[in-house]
Amino acid sequence: MSIKNFDLLGLIVLIRKFFLDHLKKLTADTLGWLAAIVLHCATIPSLLALMTGLSDKTPSVDIIMFIYTGLILLFAKAIILRDQLNIITIGSGFIAQAAIMAFILFK
Repeated sequence: MSIKNFDLLGLIVLIRKFFLDHLKKLTADTLGWLAAIVLHCATIPSLLALMTGLSDKTPSVDIIMFIYTGLILLFAKAIILRDQLNIITIGSGFIAQAAIMAFILFK
C-alpha cells in the first residue's frame, strides 16, 4: 500500500461515523454495567467490617432491601434482554455477597 493510495480523510470520516453510530449504545451499556457493580459494592464495606470484627453495626434493613430490589430488577432485565455480561456480573455479585453473609452468620 503506497502513500498515494492512503485516504486519510476517508479514514477519519469512517472513524467519526463509527463513534456517532455506536457511542450512545456503548455508553448506555457501560453505565448500566457500572450501576450494577456500584450497587453490589454499596454493602461490601459494612459487611467486611462486620465480618472482621471492626464494627458491630449492621447496615439498615431498608437500605439493603432497596439495593437488593434494584439488583433483582436489573438481573431480570438482563435475563429478558439476554445480556450475558450483566447476568454474569450481577449473579457473581449475589454469590459473593451470600458468601460474605454466610461467613458472618457462621463465624
